[in-house]
This record gives sequence, C-alpha cells and structure tokens, in this order.
Amino acid sequence: MCVSDGLSIGALARRTGLSVSAIRYYEAQGLIHPWRNAGGQRRFQRSDLRRLSLLMVAQKFGFSLERIRQEFDRLPKTRAPGKADWARVSRAMRAELDDRISLLERMRDTLDGCIGCGCLSLDACALYNRQDKAATKGTGPRYLIGDRAADIPDSSADRGRP
Repeated sequence: MCVSDGLSIGALARRTGLSVSAIRYYEAQGLIHPWRNAGGQRRFQRSDLRRLSLLMVAQKFGFSLERIRQEFDRLPKTRAPGKADWARVSRAMRAELDDRISLLERMRDTLDGCIGCGCLSLDACALYNRQDKAATKGTGPRYLIGDRAADIPDSSADRGRP
C-alpha cells in the first residue's frame, strides 16, 4: 500500500491496538477524520496514529473525550499536525496534568496516614470532618482535594463536640 493512499481501518487498528469499532466510534465523535478512497473504503492519515495514541493516553490520565476533542479541534484537519501543533496541545494539557499529579500525591500521602492510623484517634485523623465543617468549602472529599481542616473555622455550635 502506498503511504499516500492512507491507512486502512484494519491497519490503523493493528497499529494502535484499538478495535475497529472503537476507531469508528472516535470517527463518529469527530476525533479523527478519514476520507473514502475510490472503492468507498475509509482511509486514515498516518498522523491519525498519533491522534489515537494521544487519545488513549489522555483517557488513561482521566481526560474526558470532550476535553480531548477541544484540543483536537485546534489541530489542522487538512494536513498532518506538525511539531508546533503538538507542542500547543502539550502546553494546554500540561497544567491540568500537573494539577492531577499534585492531587494524586496529596491523596497518596493522606491515605498512607489514614490507613496506618486504623481510626484509633479521630483527633489525629487527616480525614476526620467534625460536624461536616468541610462542607463550607464545597462538595466532595474536601481534605483529599487540598482543603485543610486547620483552614476551615469551627462554628460556635461545633466547639467541644466531636
């Protein structure tokens, strides 16, 4: 097969490890843009290997398809993305990755202490949320995502009660 003829969906599946149905799904989601040859078969750019590879890695790191689509929409559709195009995508996702890494490190460090404590001392527990005071900062596991109990003031109704 001539490179200028593009890759067949089967060749793309073999190279990426994705199923043909997954590739069709990503096409339907507008993440890759094949063309049809004279025989009506889908053909993909070699650069679609990189798009799908990035997509798979980004999903493993928790990026949604919508977020990935936002970055892919900034890539050229009429030519293979170049180094500058991919660098732009990298910069855009880097801050989010750094935030996720920081969150994972905090969670790991907090859970190490929690698992080790065995809940023998609620006063020393890093996750203990007396009277649900962490709710004043928002929803979710506030102490695991970065809020600290010491930074959340006790209301007068909470003082002296566990």
